[in-house]
Amino acid sequence: MSYKNDIKPILFVLSIAIGVLMCTFTTIMADQHAEPAEEAEETTSEAEATEEASEEDAPVRLENLVVVGTRAQPRSVLDSAVPIDIVSNEAFEKQAGADLPDLLRTLVPSYNVNTQPISDASTVVRPANLRGLAPDHTLVLVNNKRRHRASVIHWLGNGLSDGSQGPDLSPIPAIALRQVEVLRDGASAQYGSDAIAGVMNFQLKDNYEGGSFEFKPGIYQLGDGRQFALAGNIGLGNPDAWSNLSFEYGGADPTVRSIQRTDAIDLINAGNFSVKDPAQIWGQPIIENDIKLFANYGATLTDTLEFYGHANYARKRVEGGFYFRNPNTRNGVFSPSGKDDSLLVGDLRGLSAEMADWEARKAAAEEAGTEFTELSPHDADDIPIVNHVPDPERLQAVKNDPNLFNFQEMFPGGFTPRFGAFMWDSSVVVGVKGTALKDTLGKDLTWDLSGSFGRNHADFFIFNTVNASLGPDTPTYFDPGDYIQTDYNLNFDVTYPLSDMVFLASGLEYRDEGFEIIEGERESHQIGPLAAQGFTAASNGFSGFSPVAAGKWHRYNVAAYLETEIRPIDPLLIALAVRGEQFEIFGSTLNYKAAANYKVTETMRLRGSYSSGFRAPTPGQQNTFNITTEYDFAKGDLVNKGTIPSTNAAVGVVTGKEDNSLDPETSNNFTGGFTVDILGVNFTMDFFDIRLKNRLSVSQHFTLTDAQKTQLIAAGVTSAANLETFQFFINDFSTTTNGIDAVVTIPIPNGNAIAVYNFTNTTVTEHNPATLDDHRIRELQENLPEHRASLTVIQSITDVWSVLGRASYFSGWFDSEDYLQNPDVEGTGEYTGRVIFDLETTYTVGSGLALTLGGRNILNTFPDENPNGAGSVGNKYGQFSPFGFDGAFWYAKVGYSF
Repeated sequence: MSYKNDIKPILFVLSIAIGVLMCTFTTIMADQHAEPAEEAEETTSEAEATEEASEEDAPVRLENLVVVGTRAQPRSVLDSAVPIDIVSNEAFEKQAGADLPDLLRTLVPSYNVNTQPISDASTVVRPANLRGLAPDHTLVLVNNKRRHRASVIHWLGNGLSDGSQGPDLSPIPAIALRQVEVLRDGASAQYGSDAIAGVMNFQLKDNYEGGSFEFKPGIYQLGDGRQFALAGNIGLGNPDAWSNLSFEYGGADPTVRSIQRTDAIDLINAGNFSVKDPAQIWGQPIIENDIKLFANYGATLTDTLEFYGHANYARKRVEGGFYFRNPNTRNGVFSPSGKDDSLLVGDLRGLSAEMADWEARKAAAEEAGTEFTELSPHDADDIPIVNHVPDPERLQAVKNDPNLFNFQEMFPGGFTPRFGAFMWDSSVVVGVKGTALKDTLGKDLTWDLSGSFGRNHADFFIFNTVNASLGPDTPTYFDPGDYIQTDYNLNFDVTYPLSDMVFLASGLEYRDEGFEIIEGERESHQIGPLAAQGFTAASNGFSGFSPVAAGKWHRYNVAAYLETEIRPIDPLLIALAVRGEQFEIFGSTLNYKAAANYKVTETMRLRGSYSSGFRAPTPGQQNTFNITTEYDFAKGDLVNKGTIPSTNAAVGVVTGKEDNSLDPETSNNFTGGFTVDILGVNFTMDFFDIRLKNRLSVSQHFTLTDAQKTQLIAAGVTSAANLETFQFFINDFSTTTNGIDAVVTIPIPNGNAIAVYNFTNTTVTEHNPATLDDHRIRELQENLPEHRASLTVIQSITDVWSVLGRASYFSGWFDSEDYLQNPDVEGTGEYTGRVIFDLETTYTVGSGLALTLGGRNILNTFPDENPNGAGSVGNKYGQFSPFGFDGAFWYAKVGYSF
C-alpha cells in the first residue's frame, strides 16, 4: 500500500518567526553559556547544582528555568509553587533507543509506557500513563502551546488505558528538544481540559548557530530487534531572524519472545506441517520509514513586536501480529462450532434461501419451547475431525468438488493476521507577541496572539486474513479504513505586573476538535454470500469501518481564564487561577487553583496546591463503532468484541437508563511537599492526591442477544452478525489516586548521583457492578507498578572519558491473562518486581566527535514466565511488563557536534 493523502513537508517550513518567549529563552541560554553547565542525565531533579559537583556531567539540570505552571517570568523549579521535573536534552542522549516515550519512562518514574503486542491500534500508538492515570488525563504542550491528540483510540490499552485517546509523543525527535518540563499537578484552571494528572511541556531548541548529528544502532542480545536512528539538528540565522531544524530517520525489526502454542504442537504432531513455528508472535512490532521533522523559527518585526512558530511532520509504517487462527477450530472460518470435531464446508451454489427457511423453523421451535433436531442445509457437508486430523477422503472430495469450499484449501496450517497502520502526524503553530501601553500603565503589558493546527492520521491495514463470508473470492489484504484527528486552537493572552508584589494574567481560547472515520474498502465489512452458511463476515481480526461507522464529528469550546501571583512577604509566593469553559455539547465548567511556596529558611522551602479539574470526552469517544477480535482467556478462544456509542439503544438495555450520553470527568487535586538543600545534598518530596469523579472508560463486555444483533445490523453495523460481546463508553465510577515523589541528589567527585522514587496507588472508590466487574477494577488499580525507583551515577573518569550507570526498580504488577483463566486462585495474574541495570561509556575523540557504547538491561533480566504461555496463546512472559520482555539491548552511538 502506498502512502495516501500525504501531507507534504511544506508544513515543516511554513513561515519564519520569533516570539518574545523564544527571545527570553535565547537570553537565558546565553547567560548560562557564560558559565557552562551541561544538563543532567536524570529528570525529576529539583535541586540546585553545587560547586563540588561536576556541572559538565551532572545528571540533572538543577537551576534551569521553567515556564510551565506559571505565566509570570520563568523561574527556578525550587521557586515554583508546584512540583516540576526537568529532563534535559543530554539526558535523552545518554540512553538506548530513540523513541521518546521509552526515553521518558527511564527518566520520569511516574511515567509508564510498555510494549503493546497484539493490541490493535495500541501497537501503533502506545498508551502512556502519568501518575497512574489514563493517557488523556495528561496535557501535552510544545513550546507552551497545546499539542493535538492522536487519532488512535486505545480499545486494548492494558486495562488502565482502555478507551483513552491521548497525544502521541513518538513523532517528536529527541534531538529537537532543549528540555522537557513535567508539571506533576492538576492544571485545568490554567490550561483547560485534560490537565488532571499533569502537564508535559516540550521546549524546542532555539539556538541559531551550531548543531549536532548522531547515528545510533542497536540490537537485542537474542539477536533480533535491530534498531537504528540517524538524527541531526542545526541552528541557522541570527538573533533577528533564525530557525532551528531537526530530523530523525529510523526503523526497527521485530522481536520474537514466543513459545509454540499447545494447539499448534498438537496439529504438527498429528501431521499438519503447514503450521508455522511459532504460530503466533509476541514481541516488538516492525517499524519502517520512521521520519520525523521539526522546526522552531522566528524573526523580530519591530522593537515591540515579534513573530514566532514551530511545525512538525512525521510518518511511519508500523506492523504487528494478531492471534493464530487454528485451521481446525477457528469458528466461522474453519469450524462451524469452534470445536476440534468438524470443518465448515461452504456450498458455492448458494443456500441462502434454504438457510433462511431453516433458521425460521428453528426460531419457531425455540419460541414454542419444542426440541429442534433438524440439521442445517450444509451440516451434511461438514468434514469430521478425529485426533486433530480431518477426514482425508472427505477433505479431498471437497477440494475436488467445484461447488464446495473449505478454508483449509487456502490456509492448510491456519493463519495469523498481520495488522498495522501508515501513520502521519503534522502540526503548525504561528503567533505574534509584543508589549504595549507602557506610557499609559507605567509598565509593559505583554500580549500574545497565536493559532495552531494539528493533524494525526492512521490508515489501517490488515493482511494474511480473510472475509470468510466471501469464500474463495475473499481478498487476503484489506484496507479497513482510517482514523483522522484534527485540532484547531486560537489563543489570546495578556500579562501585566501590577506591582512588585502582584502579577496578573488573563486570556481567551477557542478550540475546535474533530474526529473522522473513513470507510474501509467494501470487502473489509461486507456480508458475503456464505454468511448464511455460518461463515463470518468482514475482515477477520479487525473489521473494516462500514458506512454507518464512517463520518466526521466536530466540537468547539471557548474559555476565559484569570491568574494572579502575589508575594505579600518576601518568603511567600501565592498563585491563584480560575478558568471558565463553555463546550458546544456539555455545557459549562468552572475550575480553580490555589498554590503557594514558602521559604522557611535559606535551605528549606514548603509548597502545596489545591485545584479542581476536568476532562471532556473526545468526539471519537462519543461516536465510534469498533469491532475487533480478542482472545478471551476465560473461554480459551478468540471472541469478536465490539464497542458501540453510548447513545445506542443496546446500551440502555444494560444500564436501564434512557439517556446514556457522556459527561466530562471532574477532579480535585492536592499536592504538598518540601525541598531541602544542605551541604550540597538536595532532597525533595511531594505528596499528591487526585480524586477523580464521573470517570470515563469502557465498560465490561456484555453478551449480545440475537435481537440486539439484528438491531445493529439494521442500523448498518454489518459486522454485528459476528459479534459475541459488546462494550461502550460510560461515566460510571470514581477513583482516588495518591502517592509520593522523592528525589535525592548527591555530589560525588567529578560527577553526581541521583536517586528518584515514585509511589502511586489507585483505588476505585465508587462503581456500578453492572458495568464494571472485578476484573476491570483490578486492571485499573494494579496494572502498573505501585513503586518505581532508580539510582543513576554519572562520572568523568578523565577529561575525555565518562561513564554512566543506572539501576531501575519496578515493583510487581497485575496481568489479566493468568487471572482470567484462574480467577478463583489466589495470586493469579500477579507478577513480581524486578531491578534492571543500564551501563554506558562515552569517549570524546576531539573536535566534537564522541563515541558511545552502552547496554540497557545488561543482566538480561526478564519478567516472570507466564504460567499458561504454551497452554493458551504462546506468550512466554506477561505481555504488559513495565520494562518490556525482550531482554538485554546493546547499542553504539557516533555523535558529532559543532
